[in-house]
Formats: sequence, C-alpha cells, structure tokens
Amino acid sequence: MSNRLFQNVIYQMHEAIDRKIGIIDDTSVIVACSDVSLVGSINDEVRLANLTTNELFTFEGFTYKPVEEGVHIEYAVFVEGEDEYAVRFANILAVSISNIKEYYDEKYNKGNFIKNVILDNILPGDIYLKARELRFNADVSRVCMLIRITSPVDISVFDVLQNLFPDKTKDFVININENDIALVKEIHHGTESKDLEKLARSIVDTLSGEFYIHCAIGIGTSVNGIKELARSFKEAQVALEVGKVFDTEKTIVRYDNLGIARLIYQLPTTLCEMFLREVFKKGSIESLDQETLFTIQKFFENNLNVSKTSRKLFVHRNTLVYRLEKIKKLTGLDLREFDHAIVFKVALMVKKYLMANPVKY
Repeated sequence: MSNRLFQNVIYQMHEAIDRKIGIIDDTSVIVACSDVSLVGSINDEVRLANLTTNELFTFEGFTYKPVEEGVHIEYAVFVEGEDEYAVRFANILAVSISNIKEYYDEKYNKGNFIKNVILDNILPGDIYLKARELRFNADVSRVCMLIRITSPVDISVFDVLQNLFPDKTKDFVININENDIALVKEIHHGTESKDLEKLARSIVDTLSGEFYIHCAIGIGTSVNGIKELARSFKEAQVALEVGKVFDTEKTIVRYDNLGIARLIYQLPTTLCEMFLREVFKKGSIESLDQETLFTIQKFFENNLNVSKTSRKLFVHRNTLVYRLEKIKKLTGLDLREFDHAIVFKVALMVKKYLMANPVKY
C-alpha cells in the first residue's frame, strides 16, 4: 500500500488528535508520522512479527494498536501517551487505517487484479491499462495451477501456500472457493512441464507430509502475457476434471499430458452414446465381466504383447489367447489388431466418461 496515502491520513487525523501519531510496519519502520522527521526511522524495540493478537500494548510513552490483517499483522498505529485518551485515539485510528487499506487493496491490489483476470471478470481491453496502473509486469511467462483440497482441514491452506510462495510481486495465491486455491506462478523462460510437475509434487508432499492435507493439482500450460492467464487457469480446471474421470489415482494432472482424454471430454454425450452403439453392435460392453476387463487393461499396459501380458497375469499364454478370442466373439473386436485395439481403448474411455458425467467449464 502507498505510504503517501498513510501520510495523508495521519496529517488529517492529527488535526483532530493533538498528539504525536503514526504508523509502523512489520519491519519496525515508521512509514507515516505527524512528526515528519521520524518517517523512515526504525524502532527495533517494536516488533509486530512477534505479536499473536491484535490487542493494544504500550511502550515507552506510546500506545500501539495493530491493524487487523488476519493471521499476519502488517501495520500498527501509535499514539503518544498511555492514558485513556491514547487508547481511544489508537482504536479510532486503527479502524480508520484498516478501512482505508481495505478499500485501497480492493481497488489497487495486484492479487485482486490477477483474480479478476483469471476468472474473466475484467474486459480484455482494460487488462493492460490496469496492469500499467499497478506497475504490473504483464509480459513475463506465468503458469496457473489449481490446488483442490480433497480432505477435511483444520488450518488455513491459503496461509500455508502463501508461506510457501512469499514473493507477492511474482507469485499470487488466490482463493477461488472453499476447496479450490489458484497459484499464479512466474516462471523462467525455458521452464519445462516436468519442472512444473516437480513444483506441484513439492506442494502435494508438503501439505500431506507436514499438515496431513490431501489435495489434487491441475496444471495449465505456461503462457506469455497476462491476457492468456485466464486460458491457463481454465486448462488447470479441465486437467483436474479430466483426471478425476480418467485417472482417479493421480494427484497431479497436466493439461498438456491429457492426450485423447481431453478430446473425449470435449465431445457431446449424445455423440459418445452413438459411438458406443456403433462399436459394440454385436454385444454390449456391459457383457464383459471384471476379470475380462482387468485382462484387457493389462493387455493395453503391456503394448498388446501376448507373451508379456500372460507373464504379468501369471496365466498360460493359451489361456490369454482364449480370453482374447472370447472378447472378439462378444464384441467383434480383435484386440491383437492395432486398429481394433485403438477403437476398444477409446470406447472404454468414452464409457468411463459417460458414467462420470463430469462438470464442464
């Protein structure tokens, strides 16, 4: 927040409060004061970082009142004196500064600006105008990650993530809803997808290992220019939803690694149902039991290799061939033929997609 705005408030309040008043920040620097000579000086004896509450306290003839900032106290006001009037003035001044700061942050805060960008709440033509107003670097590479909390929590995950990414000029942690938190991360040119996945893995491991919080993370593609951030955010949303449908065991899903699942996710359900009817003309996919479906899954995992699959399943090669013949008889598709295998694989994914009925963005 602009210290000039703080100083203007202190000047105006000093006309009504005939005492020395001012504001000190969490680095013990006096950022505004009715005695201009004190502005910029450091009072190491007053350490806001050590405070656990926003209660009043007195020190060396001054009354201090922290400005409410939730978990972290950034500022405190101070009034000369330790009497009843000093307490009253400090409370009034703290409320005034808190309200002004809230208004300022709403209008000028970069985090709020980024939130409006990724949620498409700002007109494209206004994005660069606002970025210049905030002195925001609009042309660096960034990526959006969407962190979805999947377990009950007793602490503020938002605060944990802010502590993991403390550089508020480059990285932005944004509350989307009760369970979703977005991370807009500035990245270096040439950062690869595997590096982003490694970063996401560190977030998952920290939340689960230190705080017993389970989460899933969707990663959008990296973008150049602030106008593209909304696309990266939507990609992260799609990555989570597609991963929830097609690969429920994964906690980290990259949009650029979704493959054919992304294509199926974008298809109308009526088209998917028509495709299934055409593929399984001879018999329904429901006629395949769990053992047969498990055999098919292993056959695909082993690249349609009969010998390798039989070893993995601990069955004789002829037993596997018999099962594949049975599948061919039921469905009309011979999984040993590449084209038939592709059709069957896609059909299984389409079936899973229809059963999941995912939410689309």
